[in-house]
Amino acid sequence: MNSSTDRIERKVVLKATRARVWQALTNIEEFNSWFRVKVPGKKFTAGQKYSGQVAYPGYEHIVFEVTIEKAEPQKLLSWRWHPAAIDPKVDYSSEPTTLVEFHLQDAVGGTLLTVVETGIDKIPVPRRLEVFRMNSEGWDGQIQNIEKHVSTS
Repeated sequence: MNSSTDRIERKVVLKATRARVWQALTNIEEFNSWFRVKVPGKKFTAGQKYSGQVAYPGYEHIVFEVTIEKAEPQKLLSWRWHPAAIDPKVDYSSEPTTLVEFHLQDAVGGTLLTVVETGIDKIPVPRRLEVFRMNSEGWDGQIQNIEKHVSTS
């Protein structure tokens, strides 16, 4: 395992309470707004699978699908998904999933949000580096999206 490509980690101090950040992560209507997806439902719950469309311009053909692993209020939300599954002609269901974790901690000025995605080295070699690149850029954008969302709502 090459640790430089198996793990993506981003940290940001959000100017919001843990309760506010937790709401943005788990209230599906809010999540849809900042993550730019259209997932039906009210709240993410551990053990449940959620599926909807990506709402980001140019990517509306992509299905966003996650299975929630853990939901520990105001501490941890985690899910499994097939990363960078963007080609509608490809069946990614036989590929391993990666684990995405959102960790929340108190911090000076707000809440420290740490987003970690692991398991990328289990993705088939022909896709692995592209998955790492795409998701690295993607998490950079999503950190900005949630930061803006919790600071303006």
